[in-house]
Amino acid sequence: MENVKNNEEEKFQTTDDPELEKKVVEVINKVRPYLQRDGGDLQYVKTEDGTVYVHVLGACSGCMYISDDIKEGVEMILVEEVPGVNAVVAI
Repeated sequence: MENVKNNEEEKFQTTDDPELEKKVVEVINKVRPYLQRDGGDLQYVKTEDGTVYVHVLGACSGCMYISDDIKEGVEMILVEEVPGVNAVVAI
């Protein structure tokens, strides 16, 4: 999956753990079809200090429920399935 290239991404350093990053991307790719079904999408940006940064796309970027979807959906799944992940932040 391609990383998002924008000014916000430049503020963060990429993870030093490629295995963690690989697991995070795999789980995100499992979740994406559910968001795509409603016209949205999610793109992995980076992982830093246990926090996964994602970029929301499509209908998700304007949805007032995206923070709930991130916290109660994506974050819950990532924390459960990927040891070392503590939080997910949409940038």
